[in-house]
Amino acid sequence: MALSPCRLEEHMTATCADSWVGKFHLITADAGLERMLKGLWPGSQAEWQTFSEGRKSVEKLLLEPPELFLIDNRIPDISGIELARLVKGENVYRQIPVVLLLARAEAFEGVDFRELEIDDFLVLPCEAELARLRIMLALQRGKRSFDANPLTRLPGNTSIIRRIQRGIECGEEFAVGYVDLDFFKSFNDRYGFSRGDEVLMMTSRLLVNSVRGAPAKQSFLGHVGGDDFVFITPCTYAEATCRSIVSSFDAIIPSFYDEKDRLAGGIRSKDRSGNERDYPIMTVSIGVTHNLGGRLKHYGQASAAASALKTLAKQNGKSGYVVDRRAYP
Repeated sequence: MALSPCRLEEHMTATCADSWVGKFHLITADAGLERMLKGLWPGSQAEWQTFSEGRKSVEKLLLEPPELFLIDNRIPDISGIELARLVKGENVYRQIPVVLLLARAEAFEGVDFRELEIDDFLVLPCEAELARLRIMLALQRGKRSFDANPLTRLPGNTSIIRRIQRGIECGEEFAVGYVDLDFFKSFNDRYGFSRGDEVLMMTSRLLVNSVRGAPAKQSFLGHVGGDDFVFITPCTYAEATCRSIVSSFDAIIPSFYDEKDRLAGGIRSKDRSGNERDYPIMTVSIGVTHNLGGRLKHYGQASAAASALKTLAKQNGKSGYVVDRRAYP
Protein backbone atom coordinates (compact mmCIF):
# COMPACT_ATOMS: atom_id res chain seq x y z
CA MET A 1 0.00 0.00 0.00
CA ALA A 2 1.35 3.43 -0.97
CA LEU A 3 2.08 5.95 1.73
CA SER A 4 0.24 9.25 1.78
CA PRO A 5 2.43 12.40 1.47
CA CYS A 6 2.23 12.92 5.25
CA ARG A 7 3.04 9.31 6.06
CA LEU A 8 5.83 9.36 3.49
CA GLU A 9 7.40 12.39 5.19
CA GLU A 10 7.18 10.63 8.59
CA HIS A 11 8.72 7.49 7.12
CA MET A 12 11.59 9.46 5.60
CA THR A 13 12.25 11.24 8.88
CA ALA A 14 12.33 7.99 10.82
CA THR A 15 14.55 6.02 8.43
CA CYS A 16 16.75 8.63 6.77
CA ALA A 17 17.35 11.22 9.48
CA ASP A 18 20.57 13.18 9.02
CA SER A 19 21.82 10.73 6.32
CA TRP A 20 23.09 12.06 3.01
CA VAL A 21 21.35 10.45 0.05
CA GLY A 22 22.95 11.84 -3.07
CA LYS A 23 23.47 14.48 -5.72
CA PHE A 24 21.03 14.20 -8.63
CA HIS A 25 20.66 15.64 -12.11
CA LEU A 26 17.00 15.65 -13.16
CA ILE A 27 16.21 16.28 -16.81
CA THR A 28 12.52 17.03 -17.33
CA ALA A 29 10.20 19.79 -18.51
CA ASP A 30 7.35 18.46 -16.32
CA ALA A 31 7.01 20.80 -13.32
CA GLY A 32 4.74 18.40 -11.44
CA LEU A 33 7.18 15.53 -11.83
CA GLU A 34 10.00 17.79 -10.67
CA ARG A 35 8.08 18.76 -7.52
CA MET A 36 7.31 15.14 -6.69
CA LEU A 37 10.90 13.94 -7.09
CA LYS A 38 12.44 16.87 -5.21
CA GLY A 39 10.04 16.18 -2.34
CA LEU A 40 11.30 12.64 -1.82
CA TRP A 41 14.01 13.80 0.62
CA PRO A 42 14.61 16.92 2.72
CA GLY A 43 16.93 19.49 1.18
CA SER A 44 19.65 18.60 3.70
CA GLN A 45 19.79 15.03 2.39
CA ALA A 46 19.73 15.49 -1.39
CA GLU A 47 21.01 18.00 -3.91
CA TRP A 48 19.11 18.47 -7.16
CA GLN A 49 19.97 20.22 -10.39
CA THR A 50 17.12 20.33 -12.89
CA PHE A 51 17.40 20.86 -16.63
CA SER A 52 14.49 21.32 -19.03
CA GLU A 53 16.75 20.53 -22.01
CA GLY A 54 18.96 17.50 -22.37
CA ARG A 55 21.96 19.02 -24.09
CA LYS A 56 22.45 21.60 -21.34
CA SER A 57 22.67 18.79 -18.81
CA VAL A 58 25.53 17.18 -20.78
CA GLU A 59 27.46 20.47 -20.66
CA LYS A 60 27.05 20.59 -16.87
CA LEU A 61 28.07 16.94 -16.54
CA LEU A 62 31.70 17.73 -17.30
CA LEU A 63 31.93 20.33 -14.54
CA GLU A 64 29.69 18.95 -11.79
CA PRO A 65 29.00 15.24 -12.24
CA PRO A 66 26.07 13.90 -10.18
CA GLU A 67 25.74 10.60 -8.39
CA LEU A 68 22.67 9.66 -10.44
CA PHE A 69 20.74 10.85 -13.51
CA LEU A 70 16.95 10.86 -13.78
CA ILE A 71 16.01 11.43 -17.41
CA ASP A 72 12.46 12.05 -18.63
CA ASN A 73 12.08 10.55 -22.09
CA ARG A 74 9.71 13.41 -23.01
CA ILE A 75 12.21 16.32 -22.91
CA PRO A 76 11.76 18.62 -25.92
CA ASP A 77 15.19 18.93 -27.55
CA ILE A 78 16.31 15.28 -27.55
CA SER A 79 14.75 12.01 -26.49
CA GLY A 80 15.64 10.75 -23.04
CA ILE A 81 16.85 7.50 -24.61
CA GLU A 82 19.30 9.37 -26.84
CA LEU A 83 20.45 11.52 -23.92
CA ALA A 84 21.14 8.36 -21.90
CA ARG A 85 23.33 7.15 -24.78
CA LEU A 86 25.25 10.43 -24.75
CA VAL A 87 25.84 10.20 -20.99
CA LYS A 88 26.97 6.59 -21.18
CA GLY A 89 29.18 7.51 -24.15
CA GLU A 90 31.33 9.78 -21.96
CA ASN A 91 34.30 7.52 -21.27
CA VAL A 92 34.83 8.59 -17.66
CA TYR A 93 31.22 9.08 -16.53
CA ARG A 94 29.53 6.02 -17.96
CA GLN A 95 29.57 4.48 -14.46
CA ILE A 96 27.04 7.04 -13.14
CA PRO A 97 23.62 5.33 -12.84
CA VAL A 98 20.87 6.49 -15.22
CA VAL A 99 17.18 6.05 -14.37
CA LEU A 100 14.90 6.62 -17.37
CA LEU A 101 11.39 7.98 -16.78
CA LEU A 102 8.95 6.49 -19.31
CA ALA A 103 5.28 6.89 -20.07
CA ARG A 104 3.35 3.65 -19.64
CA ALA A 105 2.80 3.15 -23.37
CA GLU A 106 6.52 3.57 -24.08
CA ALA A 107 7.57 1.17 -21.33
CA PHE A 108 5.32 -1.67 -22.42
CA GLU A 109 5.14 -1.22 -26.17
CA GLY A 110 7.56 1.26 -27.70
CA VAL A 111 10.95 0.57 -26.10
CA ASP A 112 13.47 -2.18 -26.81
CA PHE A 113 15.13 -2.68 -23.41
CA ARG A 114 17.88 -4.78 -24.97
CA GLU A 115 19.22 -1.63 -26.61
CA LEU A 116 18.80 0.80 -23.71
CA GLU A 117 21.96 2.06 -22.00
CA ILE A 118 20.30 2.66 -18.62
CA ASP A 119 20.48 1.20 -15.13
CA ASP A 120 16.78 1.32 -14.19
CA PHE A 121 13.47 2.89 -15.22
CA LEU A 122 10.27 4.27 -13.71
CA VAL A 123 6.86 4.19 -15.37
CA LEU A 124 4.96 7.49 -15.20
CA PRO A 125 2.84 8.45 -13.37
CA CYS A 126 4.69 6.93 -10.42
CA GLU A 127 3.91 6.83 -6.71
CA ALA A 128 6.37 8.84 -4.63
CA GLU A 129 7.31 5.98 -2.30
CA LEU A 130 8.03 3.63 -5.21
CA ALA A 131 10.16 6.31 -6.89
CA ARG A 132 12.14 6.87 -3.70
CA LEU A 133 12.86 3.18 -3.21
CA ARG A 134 13.82 2.57 -6.84
CA ILE A 135 16.15 5.57 -6.87
CA MET A 136 17.82 4.37 -3.66
CA LEU A 137 18.18 0.91 -5.17
CA ALA A 138 19.87 2.34 -8.29
CA LEU A 139 22.24 4.40 -6.14
CA GLN A 140 23.25 1.44 -4.00
CA ARG A 141 23.65 -0.82 -7.01
CA GLY A 142 25.92 1.76 -8.59
CA LYS A 143 28.06 1.96 -5.45
CA ARG A 144 28.43 -1.80 -5.34
CA SER A 145 29.31 -2.04 -9.00
CA PHE A 146 31.85 0.77 -9.17
CA ASP A 147 34.47 1.75 -6.66
CA ALA A 148 34.34 5.43 -7.54
CA ASN A 149 36.68 7.77 -5.69
CA PRO A 150 34.50 9.69 -3.20
CA LEU A 151 36.05 13.05 -4.11
CA THR A 152 36.45 12.99 -7.89
CA ARG A 153 33.85 10.27 -8.64
CA LEU A 154 36.36 8.65 -11.00
CA PRO A 155 36.71 4.84 -10.98
CA GLY A 156 39.09 3.55 -8.29
CA ASN A 157 41.68 0.80 -7.97
CA THR A 158 39.43 -2.20 -8.57
CA SER A 159 38.03 -0.71 -11.78
CA ILE A 160 41.51 0.34 -12.95
CA ILE A 161 42.95 -3.14 -12.45
CA ARG A 162 39.92 -4.77 -14.08
CA ARG A 163 40.08 -2.45 -17.11
CA ILE A 164 43.81 -3.01 -17.72
CA GLN A 165 43.60 -6.76 -17.18
CA ARG A 166 40.61 -7.05 -19.52
CA GLY A 167 42.49 -5.17 -22.22
CA ILE A 168 45.48 -7.49 -21.82
CA GLU A 169 43.37 -10.65 -21.96
CA CYS A 170 41.52 -9.41 -25.05
CA GLY A 171 44.73 -8.58 -26.88
CA GLU A 172 43.81 -4.90 -27.03
CA GLU A 173 46.57 -2.51 -28.05
CA PHE A 174 46.48 0.40 -25.62
CA ALA A 175 48.66 2.86 -23.73
CA VAL A 176 48.39 3.30 -19.97
CA GLY A 177 49.62 6.47 -18.29
CA TYR A 178 50.33 7.01 -14.60
CA VAL A 179 49.87 10.64 -13.54
CA ASP A 180 51.38 12.03 -10.33
CA LEU A 181 51.38 15.54 -8.87
CA ASP A 182 54.81 16.64 -7.61
CA PHE A 183 55.07 18.64 -4.35
CA PHE A 184 51.39 18.04 -3.58
CA LYS A 185 52.06 17.06 0.04
CA SER A 186 53.90 20.31 0.77
CA PHE A 187 51.00 22.24 -0.80
CA ASN A 188 48.54 20.34 1.42
CA ASP A 189 50.62 21.05 4.51
CA ARG A 190 50.88 24.74 3.66
CA TYR A 191 47.28 25.46 2.62
CA GLY A 192 45.24 22.65 4.16
CA PHE A 193 43.26 19.67 2.87
CA SER A 194 40.37 21.75 1.57
CA ARG A 195 42.50 23.56 -0.97
CA GLY A 196 44.32 20.32 -1.71
CA ASP A 197 40.96 18.75 -2.59
CA GLU A 198 40.29 21.67 -4.93
CA VAL A 199 43.53 20.89 -6.75
CA LEU A 200 42.55 17.22 -7.07
CA MET A 201 39.13 18.17 -8.44
CA MET A 202 40.73 20.56 -10.93
CA THR A 203 43.17 17.83 -11.98
CA SER A 204 40.37 15.31 -12.49
CA ARG A 205 38.45 17.73 -14.74
CA LEU A 206 41.60 18.59 -16.64
CA LEU A 207 42.29 14.88 -17.20
CA VAL A 208 38.71 14.33 -18.33
CA ASN A 209 39.07 17.01 -21.00
CA SER A 210 42.48 15.69 -22.09
CA VAL A 211 41.36 12.06 -22.38
CA ARG A 212 38.18 13.07 -24.24
CA GLY A 213 40.26 13.52 -27.39
CA ALA A 214 40.51 9.74 -27.68
CA PRO A 215 37.66 7.45 -28.80
CA ALA A 216 35.32 6.96 -25.84
CA LYS A 217 35.06 3.17 -26.07
CA GLN A 218 38.85 2.76 -26.13
CA SER A 219 39.73 5.18 -23.33
CA PHE A 220 39.46 5.24 -19.56
CA LEU A 221 40.35 7.45 -16.60
CA GLY A 222 40.73 6.37 -12.99
CA HIS A 223 41.81 7.82 -9.65
CA VAL A 224 44.20 5.54 -7.78
CA GLY A 225 43.96 7.73 -4.70
CA GLY A 226 45.56 10.89 -3.34
CA ASP A 227 47.34 12.68 -6.17
CA ASP A 228 47.76 9.60 -8.42
CA PHE A 229 45.64 9.03 -11.53
CA VAL A 230 45.65 6.54 -14.41
CA PHE A 231 44.49 7.01 -17.99
CA ILE A 232 44.13 4.57 -20.88
CA THR A 233 44.00 5.56 -24.55
CA PRO A 234 44.83 4.01 -27.90
CA CYS A 235 48.62 4.17 -28.35
CA THR A 236 48.38 6.80 -31.07
CA TYR A 237 46.65 9.22 -28.69
CA ALA A 238 48.98 8.76 -25.71
CA GLU A 239 51.51 11.50 -26.38
CA ALA A 240 48.92 14.10 -27.39
CA THR A 241 47.06 13.31 -24.16
CA CYS A 242 50.25 13.85 -22.13
CA ARG A 243 50.98 17.16 -23.86
CA SER A 244 47.47 18.36 -23.14
CA ILE A 245 47.71 17.39 -19.46
CA VAL A 246 51.09 19.07 -18.96
CA SER A 247 50.24 22.33 -20.72
CA SER A 248 46.83 22.67 -19.05
CA PHE A 249 48.13 21.83 -15.58
CA ASP A 250 51.03 24.29 -15.79
CA ALA A 251 48.67 27.03 -16.96
CA ILE A 252 46.13 26.51 -14.16
CA ILE A 253 48.04 25.44 -11.05
CA PRO A 254 49.64 28.81 -10.13
CA SER A 255 46.15 30.24 -9.49
CA PHE A 256 45.78 27.90 -6.47
CA TYR A 257 48.67 29.61 -4.65
CA ASP A 258 48.47 32.83 -2.67
CA GLU A 259 49.84 35.81 -4.60
CA LYS A 260 52.91 36.11 -2.35
CA ASP A 261 53.85 32.46 -2.91
CA ARG A 262 53.01 32.65 -6.60
CA LEU A 263 55.36 35.61 -7.08
CA ALA A 264 58.05 33.85 -5.08
CA GLY A 265 57.72 30.77 -7.27
CA GLY A 266 56.87 28.41 -4.43
CA ILE A 267 56.26 27.90 -0.73
CA ARG A 268 58.13 27.10 2.44
CA SER A 269 56.94 23.99 4.27
CA LYS A 270 58.17 21.07 6.35
CA ASP A 271 59.54 17.92 4.76
CA ARG A 272 58.85 14.38 6.01
CA SER A 273 61.57 14.77 8.63
CA GLY A 274 60.00 17.95 10.00
CA ASN A 275 62.63 20.26 8.55
CA GLU A 276 61.68 23.55 6.88
CA ARG A 277 62.54 23.73 3.18
CA ASP A 278 61.47 25.51 0.02
CA TYR A 279 59.18 23.81 -2.50
CA PRO A 280 58.44 25.03 -6.04
CA ILE A 281 55.02 25.42 -7.62
CA MET A 282 53.43 22.01 -8.19
CA THR A 283 54.25 20.11 -11.36
CA VAL A 284 52.81 16.99 -12.98
CA SER A 285 54.75 13.89 -14.06
CA ILE A 286 53.46 11.14 -16.34
CA GLY A 287 54.85 7.74 -17.26
CA VAL A 288 53.32 5.86 -20.21
CA THR A 289 53.75 2.23 -21.18
CA HIS A 290 51.81 0.23 -23.78
CA ASN A 291 50.50 -3.16 -24.83
CA LEU A 292 51.52 -3.19 -28.47
CA GLY A 293 52.04 -6.70 -29.75
CA GLY A 294 50.65 -8.21 -26.55
CA ARG A 295 53.82 -7.39 -24.60
CA LEU A 296 51.95 -7.14 -21.27
CA LYS A 297 50.90 -10.36 -19.57
CA HIS A 298 49.24 -9.00 -16.42
CA TYR A 299 48.30 -5.76 -14.68
CA GLY A 300 51.41 -5.72 -12.48
CA GLN A 301 53.67 -5.33 -15.50
CA ALA A 302 51.76 -2.27 -16.68
CA SER A 303 51.83 -0.73 -13.21
CA ALA A 304 55.53 -1.33 -12.65
CA ALA A 305 56.60 -0.09 -16.09
CA ALA A 306 54.49 3.08 -16.02
CA SER A 307 55.54 3.87 -12.45
CA ALA A 308 59.22 3.54 -13.36
CA LEU A 309 58.77 5.86 -16.34
CA LYS A 310 56.89 8.32 -14.13
CA THR A 311 59.90 8.39 -11.80
CA LEU A 312 62.12 9.26 -14.77
CA ALA A 313 59.76 12.08 -15.71
CA LYS A 314 60.18 13.59 -12.23
CA GLN A 315 63.94 13.97 -12.56
CA ASN A 316 64.00 17.22 -14.54
CA GLY A 317 62.08 19.14 -11.85
CA LYS A 318 59.46 20.38 -14.30
CA SER A 319 56.17 19.05 -15.57
CA GLY A 320 56.76 16.39 -18.16
CA TYR A 321 56.20 12.86 -19.39
CA VAL A 322 58.18 9.83 -20.49
CA VAL A 323 56.71 7.44 -23.04
CA ASP A 324 57.98 3.91 -23.53
CA ARG A 325 58.68 3.90 -27.27
CA ARG A 326 59.81 0.30 -27.61
CA ALA A 327 57.98 -1.33 -30.51
CA TYR A 328 56.01 1.85 -31.19
CA PRO A 329 55.15 2.21 -34.88
